[in-house]
Amino acid sequence: MIAVTGATGTLGGRVAARLSAAGVPLRLVVREAGRAPHLPGAEIAENPGGYSDAHGFRAALAGVDTLYLVSAAEAEDRLQQHLTAVGAAADAGVRRIVYTSFVGAKPDAVFTLVRQHHTTEQAIASTGVRHTFLRHSMYADFVPFFAVREGDGAVIAAPAGDGRTGFVSRDDLADVAAAVLLRDDDELDGATLDITGPEALTLTEAAATLAEVTGIPAEYRPQTVEEAWATRRPSGHPDWEIEGWVTSYLAIAAGELASVTDVVERVAGHPARTVAEHLRAHPEDWAHLR
Repeated sequence: MIAVTGATGTLGGRVAARLSAAGVPLRLVVREAGRAPHLPGAEIAENPGGYSDAHGFRAALAGVDTLYLVSAAEAEDRLQQHLTAVGAAADAGVRRIVYTSFVGAKPDAVFTLVRQHHTTEQAIASTGVRHTFLRHSMYADFVPFFAVREGDGAVIAAPAGDGRTGFVSRDDLADVAAAVLLRDDDELDGATLDITGPEALTLTEAAATLAEVTGIPAEYRPQTVEEAWATRRPSGHPDWEIEGWVTSYLAIAAGELASVTDVVERVAGHPARTVAEHLRAHPEDWAHLR
């Protein structure tokens, strides 16, 4: 039995669909049963309290062999949610955890939210449960997400300098995850897989790709750290969240997201999609810029 969390989301939903198509015993652990995708052969386990509810999460995982643990949505208590979920999974007797982490997970990562992934990885390893860490690079659909419509075009304004990012398609992340989940062998035990796209782009190049695909003029506009904070404060989001946004760009500038690996091709069996290929396949990702 494989349990999938985040099945109502963009990534978890893709993974659940692939596992359902493979015909494996599958359980979707969701907050709201009514929002769960209807997939052949999939059980639904409702846990309204999410990762924070240790008792509910433990009950939802009864009889589960492998858990696909999608990292929680950004929240001030996200790390505690992760630690609670990991403890509950171990208590439930889960034999294997496949966790969605982030490239460069370490305690002093420039991108502040990535430090939480490091601590979560350490917590999973300390349980003694078999595990594989899938360290994702930044999503390809974040390229249009970064952009703001301005006049007749779009602008990505950020303090990323000339740093590069190995933007990766969530389609590829789902393909790799499904392949890993279906391969229950010792080779993947304790493995850490950095999953990236086939190229590392600067934001200038990413903006040019966005313009090419959408037909909307797009440019990258470098900012100072002070300018980045000033332009994001009016959003009304709390400081910890804005700090996460700003430091994600600073991590790009520092070269922490520049790696390019062959994991997609090696594990999923096909070449990784470029940013352009992803955006052409998913016009919904840039519909807000039209």
